[in-house]
This record gives sequence, C-alpha cells and structure tokens, in this order.
Amino acid sequence: MFTKLLIANRGEIACRVIRTARRLGIGTVAVYSAADRGALHVRAADEAYLVGPAAAKESYLRGDRILEAALRSGAQAIHPGYGFLAENGDFAAACEKAGVVFVGPPASAIRAMGSKSAAKALMERAGVPLVPGYHGDDQDARHLRAEADRIGYPVLLKASAGGGGKGMRIVERADEFAAALASCKREAASAFGDDKVLVEKYLQRPRHIEIQVFADARGGCVHLFERDCSVQRRHQKVLEEAPAPGMTAARRAAMGAAAVAAAQAIGYVGAGTVEFIADQAGTFYFMEMNTRLQVEHPVTEMITGADLVEWQLRVAWGEPLPRRQDELALDGHALEARVYAEDPAKGFLPATGRIAHFVPPAASRHVRVDTGVAAGDEISPHYDPMVAKLIVWDRDRPAALARMREALGAFEIVGLTTNVAFLSRLVQCTPFAAADLDTGLIERARAELFPPPAAAPDEVLALATAAELLRLGRDARAHAAASGDPWSPWSECDGWRLNQDNHHVFDFREGDRPHAVTVHYRAGGAFEVELSGARRMLTCESVGATGVRAWLDDESIAATVVRSGDAIEVFHRGGRHRFELHDPWLAGAQTEAHGGGLTAPMPGKVIAVLVAAGAKVDRGAPLLVMEAMKMEHTIVAPAAGAVQEILYRIGDQVAEGAELIRFDAA
Repeated sequence: MFTKLLIANRGEIACRVIRTARRLGIGTVAVYSAADRGALHVRAADEAYLVGPAAAKESYLRGDRILEAALRSGAQAIHPGYGFLAENGDFAAACEKAGVVFVGPPASAIRAMGSKSAAKALMERAGVPLVPGYHGDDQDARHLRAEADRIGYPVLLKASAGGGGKGMRIVERADEFAAALASCKREAASAFGDDKVLVEKYLQRPRHIEIQVFADARGGCVHLFERDCSVQRRHQKVLEEAPAPGMTAARRAAMGAAAVAAAQAIGYVGAGTVEFIADQAGTFYFMEMNTRLQVEHPVTEMITGADLVEWQLRVAWGEPLPRRQDELALDGHALEARVYAEDPAKGFLPATGRIAHFVPPAASRHVRVDTGVAAGDEISPHYDPMVAKLIVWDRDRPAALARMREALGAFEIVGLTTNVAFLSRLVQCTPFAAADLDTGLIERARAELFPPPAAAPDEVLALATAAELLRLGRDARAHAAASGDPWSPWSECDGWRLNQDNHHVFDFREGDRPHAVTVHYRAGGAFEVELSGARRMLTCESVGATGVRAWLDDESIAATVVRSGDAIEVFHRGGRHRFELHDPWLAGAQTEAHGGGLTAPMPGKVIAVLVAAGAKVDRGAPLLVMEAMKMEHTIVAPAAGAVQEILYRIGDQVAEGAELIRFDAA
C-alpha cells in the first residue's frame, strides 16, 4: 500500500480522505491556497504545501503546482477528491507521466465522459436509454433555439462539460430561450472553461437516481446500489438517501446493469457514478457519468458498510475489488443533508462569515458528520459554501427520518446564515416524509417550507434574558475585581433606579419584531420578568461556557445561548432563535442605507451588465449579474423606473453591501 498520499482538494472531502488514509497507516500531504493557510484540512494533514493565492484557478486548479508539491513531498499518489481537478483528464495524464498514481480512473475514461454530448453518444451506442435532446457540436444560438423548438418546451440547457448544477437552466417558453442560453453559457465558461451546451427535454416531476459503480484494473466491476438525489435547489442536491424509496428489485437490477455496462464501455477503473433521470412511472434515462467520488457517497457507505475511499486506494494500488457483486447487500436506510452557508429565504443566496460557534450533533453508529471547518474558521467567497454533511442511518426510512430530525435539531452554528432550519422543515414536510419525490419538491412544498416567521415563545425570551443577566453579572464582578475599589456601587449590577423599583429593560429585536422584556431584581438572586403582559419569577444559572438553565415559575428550561456581537442565538428544543440586542443610546448613531441604490447581496465579481445608464426598465427587469461561490445572482429592478448610474464594470470585485447601481423609481 502507498506510504504517502497527497490530497489535491480542500474542505470536508480532504479531511474525509485524511481520516481513511490515517486509519490505513498512510502519511498525508495537504495543499492549500493563501486563504486556507489555517484551514482544518491543513491542520489535519501530516504536512502541507502552499499552491497559490485564494482564487481557485490560481491554486487548487493549478495541476502543475499540485504535482510539484507531490514530487517535493515524496507522495506516491494523489487523491483528487471531487470538484477542482477530479475530472480533469489532462491532470490524470500528467500524474501518470510523472510517475505519481492518480487515485481515479484513467485519463481516457475521464475524457470519454468529460463531455456530456460525447458521453450520451457513447451511451446511445451501448444501448442505454437517453432523454430526447440535442447533443451536437453546432452551438449557434439560432440552431440551438431551433432544436429547442423541435424538442418542445420546457427544455433543459446543460453545460456539456459541467457538473454540480453549474451551467443549467430550465426554459419554460421560447421567448425565454435567448436570455437563458446566454446565462448558461456564461456560467459554463466561468466554471469549466467551456461554454458548450446541450439541450434536452425537461421531464415533468422527474426523479434523480444515481448508481454507484466501482471497477478495478483486473476487469472486475460492481455496483453498490442506488441513491435518490431528487431533492434539489438551483439544480444542486440538498438531501440524498439510499436506497431510493419505492425502488423495486427488478428496476434496481436493470439500472445497476446499465451502470456497469456504461463503466465497462469506457474501460473504467475506480469509483464512479452513473446518473439517471426517471419519470414517476419508473422509466429511466442516462444523464451523465461522474468519473469521481460523489459528495453523497457516505449514504452508500452507511448502507453497505464499505469505505469507498479505502476501496479507491486499494484499487489504485492494483488490488482487486474488496467484494464481488454477490457479496454486496443493502442494510437499512441512510440520509444525507448538506449544511450550507446560505439564506434559503433569499433564494438560497450564499453567505460568508466567521464561524463563532460550531457544535455538530454527537457522532455515533447512527450519526456521522463530515466537515472541513471548526469554530473560528471562515466561510469565504472563494469556494463552495458547504459547511458540513450530516449523515444518519437506521433500520428503515421512518427511523432514519427520525434520526435526521433529531440530529438537525442538535446542530448549532453561529456567525453566519445557514440552511439548518430549512433542512429541519424539509425533512418534516409532507411530500418528503411520504417519499413523494421529484426535483421540483422544494417548489411544490414552498408554503410548508417557507412559512411566515413565528414569534419566539416566552420560554425562549426568558432564556435570552437569563443569559444576558448572567453575562452582566459576570462582567460586573470582573470589573469590580479589576478596579481600585471593588466595593464601589458603580460595580453593582442590580438594576438600581432613583425613586423606582430596581429594574432593567432588555430590548430584543427578532427580525422586525420587537420584544421588550422588563426585569425586576428580587432578593436571593431571583428576578421578576414581564413576558406577554404577565409577571413571572425567573432564576437562572450558567452551565458550562454557553449553557443556560433557568426556572420560569415552576418550569425548568435549558438552552445553549451564544452571543456574537449584538446578536444572541438561542438553541432550544431543536429550534434556533436569533435576536439583536438593541441599545437605545446608540440608536441615534445608526445611519440608514441610501434608498436610491441597489446593493450587492454578497461579496463577488460583476460578470455582466445588462442595462445602460439612462435606461427605463420595468419592475423585475435584470440589471446586472454577480458571481460568487460558484453561483450567479441577478440583480433586478425593484420597481419600474430609470437607471441613473452603473457604479461597477464587468470584472470588478465588489464587497457585500456595496452600491452597484443608482436607481430612480418611477
């Protein structure tokens, strides 16, 4: 077996590969960009090498620098993870030429599947069913439009060299085609350096089902069953599970055989995924083959007991597959939820920030967390905004769903916006719980998934208040101890008021909703609090660094309460509540944002300006396109009006909150 392995990736997949390598006694080498100097994968590896600046194209996509690091370190093999260089045939060939083992398929197999168009032609010759579409080389916009008209709307535009949902657009009507094609090509060129697209019929209520395949260099090839990846947002997976609900043994065998045939047709070696799209009747069509390990591979590991990274390393070393097809069996049900730094309420807009508090659910036989971050780390705009993957397993789907609900309720992240609360609603929503799955589930269940925000209950406000009272008491004691007069009355924290009952008013803001909690100080360390118009007795104590236990009248309540700046996060009974503590003395110093401008919702780069100064536009008209964290975001007109001035040009980097366009509403 290899004695030293370089991981040509970052984040959770780099950490995950390092864990298996360490278990096998293999030394590990990390690579990192300037932005990742202190990242968790760098800290976890035995040694690490800087490969360039923050931008991925100047660091993690620089195959020459990564190969140089492998040779300098003495690594015998390179594991590419997924993304970046994982499906780069030229990099695989360069590794082979340099005498370094590429832990993945041969360059010829990567190239065969690297173009969706070429892959579909190959699968067609192999007899694998295809979705009706156009996969040719003629990329003239008029020709592509004619093909879309021939196929019939809705159609799906897909980047030929793409993956991970990048460069994909659904086109509902002919008059939307030109704008969708331009956007698709622009995103494809940015993400993959190739703007070629294909056009396919968009199936109504399709399911996304993929088969995990594995082949060795001795002619062996097996499938490790299927994963259902239908639940998606922006064409990117959010929840995955294995096995697929409702899958019959006959259809599993047919899809598995088709996937193995696809792998064998290109002389595949290593881990790969053959992705299919299926209609509600179960008829399936080939979509693409990903010539790498998938993000969702842990659910397959949970139901088979296989360590797929170990399989990759053994096969790359030249060993046969660890198991034959007849030795593989399904065991239970697994679910994976992708925890992202993003705001679901704002169209899943990526978020950035420093993680002030990070406590995932405890790992066990039933719960696994794969992550590449820890408290204090930063989610930057340079890379994918994934924070962690939460994977659960149990004997069947209902039990696994219960595990997932419990684990999401125990996930605590403070410092940036995440989708944890959305995921909790998603796994409990009616269609997902009933396994009524398709790629449009999130839109179908929008009313259930995006309910109006409910006000925090009294016990949560009491816990936030208790945490502040405990903090004020600690600060007062520290101030007294450090002062020249520890007995000074100014060091007291007892809510003293001249000619009034001793009290303190906490002005909490929950979004736009104010919560004023008046606290009256009573003897023996007790407090009388005014909540919902009633007075209730409160006592409290700290539990560790962030825990709070309180007694509200005769009710015992507890929570994790984390303060970050003026923000207070309360994690209570599986829910998360966020408050801003408002200081009326500072209110007058706050300035309002300029009302005549459109601002950047995230840090990123301007990639398209769609209007000129002086243009008159309707409400919702696209004005400018930004790119950040591998996603495009279109800035639209908030109302009918006129564009006064465009403040940035194509290629400019902008900070979050920067004014992009001066706009006059009609």
